[in-house]
Amino acid sequence: MMNRRESLQTIAAGFGAMLGSVMFPEISQAAARLSGGPKRIIFFLQNQGFDPATCIPSGMVNSGSLAGAKLPEPIAALEPFKERLHIINGLHGIHATPSHSAFFGALGGYRGSDGVPPSGPTIDYELSKVLPETMLPHLCIGMDSMENMKAKPTVANLSASGAGQPIFMHSNPNHLYQMLYGGISEGAIRKQHEARSGMFDRIEQLAAANGGGLPMTDAQRYGQFVQGFHDINGLRDRLGGVSDRLRGFAPKVDSRYAQPEFETDWHDALLDLGVSALKSGITSVLTIGSGRGEIFGAWKGLGIDQQGHNLGHMQQPDNPVWIKIRQYNSRMLVKLMQELESVREGSGTMMDNTLIVYTSNNADKQHTSGTNWPVMLLGNCGGIFKSGRFTQLDGKRPINALYSTLLNASGVECDRFNMSEKLAAKFDPGVGPLKELLA
Repeated sequence: MMNRRESLQTIAAGFGAMLGSVMFPEISQAAARLSGGPKRIIFFLQNQGFDPATCIPSGMVNSGSLAGAKLPEPIAALEPFKERLHIINGLHGIHATPSHSAFFGALGGYRGSDGVPPSGPTIDYELSKVLPETMLPHLCIGMDSMENMKAKPTVANLSASGAGQPIFMHSNPNHLYQMLYGGISEGAIRKQHEARSGMFDRIEQLAAANGGGLPMTDAQRYGQFVQGFHDINGLRDRLGGVSDRLRGFAPKVDSRYAQPEFETDWHDALLDLGVSALKSGITSVLTIGSGRGEIFGAWKGLGIDQQGHNLGHMQQPDNPVWIKIRQYNSRMLVKLMQELESVREGSGTMMDNTLIVYTSNNADKQHTSGTNWPVMLLGNCGGIFKSGRFTQLDGKRPINALYSTLLNASGVECDRFNMSEKLAAKFDPGVGPLKELLA
């Protein structure tokens, strides 16, 4: 394990975006990872809330097996995978004040709101430091309306490496493809990749030579900026060094990239890129933000005319609009599982060593108090996590306890995640991992 993890997630789509908005986080020492536990974790967050009635089987009010239950229509695509599914109801995030969205607080377990910077690292980033080393420890992709994805190809709302250090999501599949596979491509993609790489080299050289006279506080931030370009160029070189292996995993560039008919064409392409990054070993942590942690988002490709904030004012249970969105999510979850199941790893498959966490950045609904924060887990990582179950908790433990559980399962002792004793006295009567989730 290296002492320093590369900070590569804040790569913006172009030179102007980089100079204007990218913050390159301070790099922390990687914690030693114990044997066992997940080798990769995927976080999938749908905005506008996750109503428990859209995932809990009808009539099921107490904890128990899913074997004899029928999954609700919105997640019916997961029916063949019930033995790998764990539905959890009764966590809370009151302290995260989610309302329209908890933003960074959804994965950070702290107060979050629109325009409020992260107050600490989020769980996806923390896990990226302790899971097996990869070239790009953490990849974030964000799905939104076509207008938003084109206007803001990178945005930071969900993940962070520390206080005031957001991690950017990639929303333009063309730019993400260039970053991951430009070095092994041909034609226009290769030319664009080489031009951008040459520009990054020159920027790094110029930046490194012109920061010596800055005040100490500015020099530190400037040093992070220079280090960011150094890391970008380092990633390019490392990807080039394994180009033969990457060729077997790069998705085919089709008309969805340059000529999407609907925003869902880009959503699907982004998912393909995320899958390829996992299967090729480029990354071990993938964060998917459908709605990018905000109150926007569109799914015209599903035949849904409504979009953005208005979707949050609709009741989700038995609503044909939300059934379509949740079914779309469920098909994405199925694809993730099937793709990872297709790759052998050790005595099993990649899915045997993977955990998928599906929830919302908005607890159970828009304008929520956060008193209930439903979560679905897929996968058991070799039997570490219970699966094929529904668990009803008493509403006293926060989402932070789930994140502590993930860290403990990954070999890191953690009694509390991002929660002081003072805060825990008010919001968490328990301590340590959730025993209901671990086998």
